[in-house]
Amino acid sequence: MSGAESPQVATTPLVLPISRSLVWLGGTALLALLLYYFIGIDQGAVSVFGADAHVHEFVHDGRHFLGFPCH
Repeated sequence: MSGAESPQVATTPLVLPISRSLVWLGGTALLALLLYYFIGIDQGAVSVFGADAHVHEFVHDGRHFLGFPCH
């Protein structure tokens, strides 16, 4: 074997049933929506935590970096 050749590695594809794929898709979509809410929407009047601003302050710099206004 010369230096330019690499050994052949047999790979097998990962096959997921549709039902499991839908569970992963649903979980990912739910996580994405929660992340979008906490970073982009949660502030003051529409907060699920009432007047508590801890979540807002925790993601404050990230909000501005991603282009969400909050003031």
